[in-house]
Amino acid sequence: MNRDALQPAYVLHRRDYGDTSLLLEVLTAGSGRMALVAKGARRARRAGSSQAALLQPFVPLLLAWRGRGEVQTLTRAEPAGRAPVLVGDALYCGFYVNELLTRLLGRHDGDQVIFAAYQGALAGLAAGTDVDTPLRCFELTLLGQLGYRPPLDRDADSGDPIRADLRYVCDPERGPVAVATADAPAAMSGGTLLALQAGAVLAGAQAREARDLMRRLLAPHLGERPLRSRALFAARRRP
Repeated sequence: MNRDALQPAYVLHRRDYGDTSLLLEVLTAGSGRMALVAKGARRARRAGSSQAALLQPFVPLLLAWRGRGEVQTLTRAEPAGRAPVLVGDALYCGFYVNELLTRLLGRHDGDQVIFAAYQGALAGLAAGTDVDTPLRCFELTLLGQLGYRPPLDRDADSGDPIRADLRYVCDPERGPVAVATADAPAAMSGGTLLALQAGAVLAGAQAREARDLMRRLLAPHLGERPLRSRALFAARRRP
C-alpha cells in the first residue's frame, strides 16, 4: 500500500514495544484488522509530540503504513474527528467490543459493514445509559458478517415466524425452537428474539435474555480463554 494513502481506522489495543515504540492492533475501513508498529511514539511523547496521545482506543483516525508480513510500520497518523466520550459502564463495554474484534476478526479482511457497525456501537455507547441495545446490535452484525449468525425470525423446526407470546431455546447453529414449558433451560421470550431481529431498544427482562443469548452464540467462536473485558466489568460491579 502507498504510504501516503490514509485509511479511516481505530486503535483496538496498544502496548509498549521496545524502548520507544508502540505495537498497535487497529481496525481499518479497507484492510480490516492489522498489527502496526508506531516507531518512536513513546520517545516522541516525552519530547512533547502528540502522536502517543493520538494513538488511543476509540479515537477516529486516518492511518497510513508500509511493509509486508504480519506486522507493518505506521507512517502517518492524523485525527479524523472527535472521539466519543465513554465513561463508566460504557467505557468497559467499549473495551469489550474491541476485544471481540481482536479475538474474532481475521487479519487483513476488510469489511465496511463491520467498520460501520463499530462506529455505530461507539456512538450508541456514548449516547446514554443504554449499553445493551448498541452491544447486541454490534454482536449480531459481527456474527452475521463472519457467517456465524443463526436466523432469529423463524422457528428452526417448523419454519413458522417467531411469536412474541411463545418461549424458545436458540441453538447457536440452527436458531430458535419453540418449547412447551416456560422454565426450559435457556428458554427466552419470542418478544426478545423479535426485538433483537428489529434492532429495537432492549430493557429489563429482554435485555437480560438478549445478553444471555449472545453469550451462547459467541461462546463456540471465542473458545475457552475468558474475555478480559468481561472480568474487568464484573469486578467493577462487585460491591
